[in-house]
Amino acid sequence: MDILSIIIGFVVGAAVALAAYILTRRSILKGKKEEILEKAEIEGEKIKNERILQAKEKYLSLKSEHEKAVNESNARIREAENRIKQKENSLNQKMLETDRKGKELENQKNLLKGQQDALKVKEEEYEQLRSQAIHQIEAIAGMSAQEAKNQLMESMKAEARTQAQAYINDCIDEARLNATKEAKRIVINTIQRTATETAIENAVTTFPIENDDIKGRIIGREGRNIRALEAATGVEIVVDDTPDAILLSAFDPVRREVARLALHQLVVDGRIHPARIEEVVTKVQKQLEEEILETGKRTCIDMGIHGLSMELVRMIGRMKYRSSYGQNLLQHSREVANICAILASELGLNPKIAKRAGLLHDIGKVSEEDPELPHALLGMKLAEQYKEKPEICNAIGAHHEETEMTSLYAPLVLVGDAISGARPGARREVIESYIKRLRGMENLAAAYPGVTKSYAIQAGRELRVIVGAEQVSDQDAEQLSGEIAKKIQDEMTYPGQVKITVIRETRSVAYAK
Repeated sequence: MDILSIIIGFVVGAAVALAAYILTRRSILKGKKEEILEKAEIEGEKIKNERILQAKEKYLSLKSEHEKAVNESNARIREAENRIKQKENSLNQKMLETDRKGKELENQKNLLKGQQDALKVKEEEYEQLRSQAIHQIEAIAGMSAQEAKNQLMESMKAEARTQAQAYINDCIDEARLNATKEAKRIVINTIQRTATETAIENAVTTFPIENDDIKGRIIGREGRNIRALEAATGVEIVVDDTPDAILLSAFDPVRREVARLALHQLVVDGRIHPARIEEVVTKVQKQLEEEILETGKRTCIDMGIHGLSMELVRMIGRMKYRSSYGQNLLQHSREVANICAILASELGLNPKIAKRAGLLHDIGKVSEEDPELPHALLGMKLAEQYKEKPEICNAIGAHHEETEMTSLYAPLVLVGDAISGARPGARREVIESYIKRLRGMENLAAAYPGVTKSYAIQAGRELRVIVGAEQVSDQDAEQLSGEIAKKIQDEMTYPGQVKITVIRETRSVAYAK
C-alpha cells in the first residue's frame, strides 16, 4: 500500500507540475505575443509615416516639374505670338510697298505709252525724210539704192575672195614646208619603235635521220614509200648521199610541214608503207589545221585584237606558213599592224582600228578563192564578207592603190606595208617570182576537167598531175599531158624544160566486218 501511495503521489505531483508548467508557458507566450504585436504596430506606424512623407515629396516634385513645363510652354507660345505679330507687321508693310510700287509702275506705263506714241510719230517723219533723201541721192548718182547696194556687195565679195585666197596660199606654202619634215619625223620615230627580225625563208626543209637503215625504210621497196609520200603531200623528197638527212623540197611551206610531221610520226612509229603513209598524212593535215587555228587565236590575243570571224582567225594562222618575197607573212603582218598603230597614235587616229587593218591587209594571199583577183582586192572582199568595218575593208583593198582610198587608215596601211617590206634583208624577190611561177603552173593543170591534184616539184622542172580513173581514160591521160605541156609552153616563161607526168590509178577498197 505504501508503494502504491508513493506512485500515486508521484503521478499527482507530476501532473500538478505539468499543469503549472503549461500555465506558466502560456502566460509567458501571451506576454511575448502582446510585445510582438505592440512592436509591429509601432513599426507599421513608422513605415506608414515614411510612405506618406515620400508621397508628399513625390507630389511636390511632380508639381514643380509640371509648373516648369507649363511655364516653358507658355514662353514658347508667347515667342510664337511675337513672331507671328512681327510677320504680320512685315506683311502689312510689304503690301503697302507693293501697292505703292504698283501705282508707280502704272504711272511709268502711262508715261511710256505716251513716249511710244511720240516715237511713232518721229519714225514716220524720219521715214518721210529718208525717202526724200534717197530719191535725191538716186537723182544725183544716176542709180537706184538697190543697184548701189549690189555694187557695194560685189566689191566686198571680191576683196574677201582675194584675202581668202592669199590666206589659203600662205597655209599651203607653210604646209608644204612642214609636211615633208613632219612626215619624215613620224616615219623615223615609228621605225625606231618597231624592232623586228629579218625573216628569210627558202623552199627546202631538212629532215634529220639517225642512220641509213631508217633512210632505206623511208625509201621502201623500189622507192614505193617515197612515191606514196610524194603523191600524198605534193613534196619532192630528195634522198642523196647527204649523211643523216633527207631533203623535203616544195614551194608551199604548209606541204613541207605536213611532210616533215608525217615523216617524223612514221619514223617514230616504225611502220612505213603506202597505206600507213596516207593515213598518217591525213591525220597530220587535220592536226596542222588545228595548229593553224590556234596560231591565229594566239596572234590575235598577242596583238590585242578581238571579235574577228573564226575564218579570218584561221587565215591569220595560215600566214605562218606563207611567205611574201621570202619574208614570213605572219611576221610581216604583225610588223605592219604595229607600225600602223604607232602611226595612228602619232596622227591622233584610233590605233586599234589601224592595227586591225594592218594585221588583215594580206589575208588575200592565203585565200584559195578567186585567184584571178589581186590579193588586196580579194582581202577587201573577204573582210566585207566577214562583216569588218568599212574603213578596215578600204584600207585592205587600197594598200596597193588598186582601189580608191576613202578613209585615213588606208594610207597608214600602205605606208606600214612599204616600211616593213623595204627594210634591208626583209625580202627576196627571186623566191617570190619562183613561187608565183610554180603556183601558176599548178593552177594551170588543175583547171583541166578530171584533175584531182597537181604538184610542181624539182624546182618547177616537173609537174605531176593526178587524175581520177573514172573520169579520165589512159588515152585521155596521154592526151592531157600533151595539152598541158603545150599550154605551159605557150603561156608561161620558165628556164630549161618542164616534164609533165599524168598519173592515173584505180583503187578498189572493201571492208571485212
